[in-house]
Amino acid sequence: MCHQVISPFMINSVAVGSTNPVKIQAVCHSIQRIWPNAEVAGVAVASGVRAQPLSDEEAIEGAVNRARGACQQRNSDLGIGLEGNTTETTYGIFVTGWAAVVDRNATVGIGSSGRFLLPALLAASVRQGAELGDLIDEWAGQHNTKQKQGAVGLMTNGLISRAAALETAVIFALTRFLNPQYYS
Repeated sequence: MCHQVISPFMINSVAVGSTNPVKIQAVCHSIQRIWPNAEVAGVAVASGVRAQPLSDEEAIEGAVNRARGACQQRNSDLGIGLEGNTTETTYGIFVTGWAAVVDRNATVGIGSSGRFLLPALLAASVRQGAELGDLIDEWAGQHNTKQKQGAVGLMTNGLISRAAALETAVIFALTRFLNPQYYS
């Protein structure tokens, strides 16, 4: 059983800016820990960024665009957008995911999942313009892994699922709403 968090306000409806079942599952699990009776629904919303965001800033922009679009499209209390990305560092390319939460007052909360280093072979293909989801499918010999375990699930041998990683990002993005007194 999940530990329920006390929230300073009530949320009845949440729109997820995606129809990807893994993203919806991550949001559902996060939201139900705080607002167990909230309705969560996924909607198709454009990110407004590349299919493979190559920086944290680009992924955050995509997540915020998805959150705003979902909130408006469903007229929900909260909109949540999730966007994965790769980012180049001096150590190589890292993979992470970002969540943005937007309310009806246009307040935005942002959080990310953990990061892991992409193997050099895959990183070289990302540098040449390949999308990580397609690379992981080909590399693992599977289909549509981004709607299943994703790169994180494959690279951790299932110790961290894509849903769990995204759930962390959603909870971090909700901090602004769980403790608004610290963000005023």
